[in-house]
Amino acid sequence: MQSKRETEPQLGASNNPKSIETTKHMGLLNSIFGAMSGKGDASGQAGPLIGVLGGLLAQSGGLQGLAHKFSQSGQGDTFSSWVGMGENQSISSNQIQNVLGSEQVKALAAKMGVDPAQASHFLAEYLPKIVDKLTPEGKVDPTADHQQGLANLLPALLQSLGNNPRGSSQT
Repeated sequence: MQSKRETEPQLGASNNPKSIETTKHMGLLNSIFGAMSGKGDASGQAGPLIGVLGGLLAQSGGLQGLAHKFSQSGQGDTFSSWVGMGENQSISSNQIQNVLGSEQVKALAAKMGVDPAQASHFLAEYLPKIVDKLTPEGKVDPTADHQQGLANLLPALLQSLGNNPRGSSQT
């Protein structure tokens, strides 16, 4: 039988799933920030990410088209929770892959300068927050300029990511 000391994790060991997850997110954020380097201010840093997420919206037909994709993939209730005024339901990176398709995820990953798995994790973590912020009235406004909304939202999002690797700050 092993003693308690032998079974306890050692200090500095990274067997903690939260630690590993945080490290993954920080690596992804470092990759994204690295791809955006050379820009002086937060709005300049947001430019490439706005392009990536704006491209996702444009390719999907805006938020309405994205909602349709989620609905077709059996994730309509999840997307609706992000739009609505209640709690945002979570989504897994595999579900993101199923909704968007591996080719679109690969294309987004290439634009972000990360591998597709990292892109899927990033989208699973932050797409709910972004859709939530783009729909402050609790519904998709077909007349809203979501590209402009992204441009307004992302500098603050990037700042919160820099201060909190999990992006879970309360706003």
